[in-house]
Amino acid sequence: MVQKLVEKTGPAVQLDPGPQSKGERTRERIMDIAYLAIVEKGFAATSIEELVEAAGITKSGFFYHFKDKNDLARQLFDRFLTEDEGIIDTLAKRARELSDDPLQSLLIFLNIYAQMMDDMEVLHPGCMVASITYQERMFDAEVKQMNVDYLLRMRRRFAVWFKEIAADHPPKGDVDLDALADNLTAIVEGAIILSKALNDEGLMGRQTRLFRNHVKLIFGAR
Repeated sequence: MVQKLVEKTGPAVQLDPGPQSKGERTRERIMDIAYLAIVEKGFAATSIEELVEAAGITKSGFFYHFKDKNDLARQLFDRFLTEDEGIIDTLAKRARELSDDPLQSLLIFLNIYAQMMDDMEVLHPGCMVASITYQERMFDAEVKQMNVDYLLRMRRRFAVWFKEIAADHPPKGDVDLDALADNLTAIVEGAIILSKALNDEGLMGRQTRLFRNHVKLIFGAR
C-alpha cells in the first residue's frame, strides 16, 4: 500500500492521478484537507467552513464539487478505498511475479508492505476505515455499507491466498483461514492507532513483520 508519497499536508499514501484540471485539483485539495481533519478530530468536528477557509475557496465553490458534507464523505471514502486497494493490488502482483509458491509470494508481499511502511516520511495520520467505524452515527448508510464491503473484500482477498497456501503447506494445527485473513487487517488498523498514539513511525513496519513471522510459523516456512 510502486506509489507516490504525498506532501505532508496530504494523505500518507495515494495513487498518482496524472494531469488534472484546475477544478479537479481544487476538489482533490478539499478532500486532502478533509481527510486529515476527519482522521485527526472526527467527522462531526470537521466543518464545511473550516474546509473552505483552508482550501482558499468560497462556500459556493465547495458546493460546486460536493452536494453536502455526506457527499464529501462518500467521495473521500471512495477515493481512499480505491487508492488502498490499488496499492495492495500492485504489491500482490509484484510478489506473485517473484514466486510461484503461494506461501513465498505472501511472505514477499508482507515484506514489501512492511518496507513501504518504513519508507513513509511522516506518521500515517489515520485510517478512514477506523474513523467511520468509530463514528458510524455521523455517516449515512451508504458510507457505512462501503466500509463493511471493503472489510469483507479484504477478508476474501487474503483468505483465498491463505487457502492456496494451505493446499501446498498444511498449517500446523487447526487454523481458521478467514480469521487469519482478518488478523492482517486488524494488525494494520491497530498499528495505525498505536503508531499515532506512541509517535512511533517504525511500529507499523515492525507489526507487519511480526505477522509475517506468525504466518511462517503456522505454515512451517523456513
